[in-house]
Amino acid sequence: MAPHTSSHDRLRLVVVGNGMVGQHLLAALVDAGAAPDLDITVLGEEHRPAYDRVALSSLFDGRTAEDLSLVQPGFFEEHGITCRLGDPVTTIDRESRKVHTASGLVFAYDELVLATGSAPFVPPIEGGDAPGCHVYRTIDDLRGIEADAADPAVRTGVVVGGGLLGLEAANALRNLGLDTHVVEFAPRLMPVQLDEAGGAALRRHVEDLGVHVHTGRATTAIESADGRPVRLTFDGHEPLEAQIVVFSAGIRPRDAIAREAGLEVGPRGGVLVDGSLRSSDPTVSAIGECAAVEGRCHGLVAPGYRMARAVAARIAARATNAVAGPDQRFEEADPSTKLKLLGVDVATIGDIHAEPAEGERRHALVWEDPLRGVYQRVDVDDHGRVVAAVLVGDAQPWGELLARFRRAEPVEDPGALLRPPADPASGGGATIERSTPVCSCENVSAGALLDAISEGCGSVADLKGATRAGTGCGGCVPIIEQVVRFSEGAPAGAAPPLCAHFAHTRAELFEIVRVTGLATFTEIIEAHGVPGAAERQGAGCEVCKPTVASILSSLGGGHILDGEQGALQDTNDHFLANLQKDGTYSVVPRIPGGEITAEKLIVIGEVARDFGLYTKITGGQRIDLFGARVEQLPLIWTRLVDAGFESGHAYGKSLRTVKSCVGETWCRYGVADSTSMAILLEERYRGLRSPHKLKLAVSGCARECAEAQSKDVGVIATEKGWNLWVGGNGGMRPRHAELLAEDLDDETLVRYIDRFLMYYVRSADRLRRTASWIDGLDGGIDAVRRVVVDDALGLADQLEEMMASHVASYRCEWRETIEDPDRLARFVTYVNAPDTPDPRVQFVQERGQIRPARADEREQPVTIGGVR
Repeated sequence: MAPHTSSHDRLRLVVVGNGMVGQHLLAALVDAGAAPDLDITVLGEEHRPAYDRVALSSLFDGRTAEDLSLVQPGFFEEHGITCRLGDPVTTIDRESRKVHTASGLVFAYDELVLATGSAPFVPPIEGGDAPGCHVYRTIDDLRGIEADAADPAVRTGVVVGGGLLGLEAANALRNLGLDTHVVEFAPRLMPVQLDEAGGAALRRHVEDLGVHVHTGRATTAIESADGRPVRLTFDGHEPLEAQIVVFSAGIRPRDAIAREAGLEVGPRGGVLVDGSLRSSDPTVSAIGECAAVEGRCHGLVAPGYRMARAVAARIAARATNAVAGPDQRFEEADPSTKLKLLGVDVATIGDIHAEPAEGERRHALVWEDPLRGVYQRVDVDDHGRVVAAVLVGDAQPWGELLARFRRAEPVEDPGALLRPPADPASGGGATIERSTPVCSCENVSAGALLDAISEGCGSVADLKGATRAGTGCGGCVPIIEQVVRFSEGAPAGAAPPLCAHFAHTRAELFEIVRVTGLATFTEIIEAHGVPGAAERQGAGCEVCKPTVASILSSLGGGHILDGEQGALQDTNDHFLANLQKDGTYSVVPRIPGGEITAEKLIVIGEVARDFGLYTKITGGQRIDLFGARVEQLPLIWTRLVDAGFESGHAYGKSLRTVKSCVGETWCRYGVADSTSMAILLEERYRGLRSPHKLKLAVSGCARECAEAQSKDVGVIATEKGWNLWVGGNGGMRPRHAELLAEDLDDETLVRYIDRFLMYYVRSADRLRRTASWIDGLDGGIDAVRRVVVDDALGLADQLEEMMASHVASYRCEWRETIEDPDRLARFVTYVNAPDTPDPRVQFVQERGQIRPARADEREQPVTIGGVR
């Protein structure tokens, strides 16, 4: 076939690949004004133009393929670019300077740029190529995962790989409603980027979102049956059940056509290029993940973009006969990056694992707040210069640290760069320095954003269009939002916005909903989301959706499963029960104050017997019933509700229990009726949705048998009344409560607790316990005392009215569900066979009760009698 002809008065440029980096090259050429002097042909393997691969998981969170597109309609036509998609290059003929495509077309070139990207690495695991095993790289890959997940029999998905892409894949499975597991061979998540403590902090965040993490595991085989995976086996660990497996265990540069053309490749693959991105053939360049710059491949989008800009500058200079400049070379990229993974800020600078040069030392400065899940580490040398950093949970210092790192200048007090304290006299935090890097993908500083704002940009969307900041990996969008707020007069240290969809904090959003009376997520995001959020980014994200659901519930927004609210809930709230590891649920009826009659105990025993449930008395003085299938939940609730029980809200971010001792009623040391007070408090605050779970306790004397000083709210009886303690919690990071008020009568005690809880509900960030919330207030417990006891802000009446409204509007969610056929319709395992139980749920007997069967016990499962 004859070569594709073109006008020889223009330089013929062929770009192989139209991914993120290949498209960035085209945009850079257009920006440089070189497009009219070039005859540009783009040849892509996929059938759609470039799109944002970093945000792939958002396809399962309301966004569309069009939302992810990086190519504006008419871009190719407007700039005279020939674009052929779905027709990959198969051969490079270097001697004649032509490329051949799969369809048989031939294109001549003067300059050839390879932007073929990378391919997912699938470990050589037995069964890894079976149906139901996927990779996570393209929109088509995600559509395949989505199609498999639509099968009602598919409930559990496993991601093999705990790096950046693995966590993105886990988010995709989670957004599909699957019980999601991440399996990582290394001993921690993101082993390349994070140190041990940073990986542990990230793991806690990920597990708090309901994703199961398994580290230090080598997958040996994937067993399949009936055309889909059934379990993964490991070396030295119990098998893991799964119906979908996604491999995200790294990438390999796509260099096959370069190898076949005789181009040199790097020691670990990739087209070997020099600092100007030229290969062993000067007419052939390579950029992005397929390029091995001086032998090293780069797997992030930011260095790929810098490569694209360097090659664009060189080709533009050649096309226009301009003088070569320094921007035509690729400066070695540092691995610094800032991302948001499953809603968690993760940022790195430099190489945290690098060994210092001979004769030099590195000193690690660490700030860790386990209660908030924040881990920040900065490494400095003997001169105080920043050489590396890891930030998890709070990446606010990233911009300043990166600026110091790049300038290699000594810092007098490097520890102050981690969570620098605001100066109360200044009314806020520090100013934003113009040199602070914001977007590493597009190399945009805070100064460039401020200049764009001064020229008329007034929103994040405006700044994206004017500077391209935030259009790469998207990790810098919160910083862009902060710059916008700073330009409007907000201090640089102000609380960060809730997420990319809302420029407000949770506390601000709470007040907006309270004042406006908006009742649905759609109304809220349309009226108060960032411009275009409702249209461009679907129905929010894993951060704002459950947050808005909680706010609506706190303000009496009706049953949590009705209308839009049902789609906003986390996994547990979605079924009003706690999801367990084997896919069954636990049922926890409320037992106020731990007091229960013999008749009610008998009912719980009968329910456990008839439904074959495992029973366990908890430390919160309740009885948990484990092993219930989805379709059994309404039947179990009906039996319990008929006996006078109600939901214990163990599934929600709400009041869990009010623990108590027997007090003066029975105990010879008691000085007050702690049981009656505990029942009063539990029945008053039951169902109260809050930023995090709430636990209370009441002790009848100073001997403290109810352990009230380890609770969010603790009450201890004295000879003169009640002492009120707040801000404690147990668990893996225990904290002692602080004394708020002493010697209170019953009425004053309840009034102060009303104020404290509503003040917390209104002003705390999402997923923040009362302990860390108090620590974060300016003045700590004294600030709480000024609001709750002294009423310094004049909020007392309003807080008490809000609590009174909650008490008056309380309804048992179990009762309201079983009385409504529409709500009951969601409680089935198989939509097309609602009465069919899940055959994969199998139990064995142990100590007279059931427990989930292990893999080696499933060949002879034990069937438990009772209602099935």
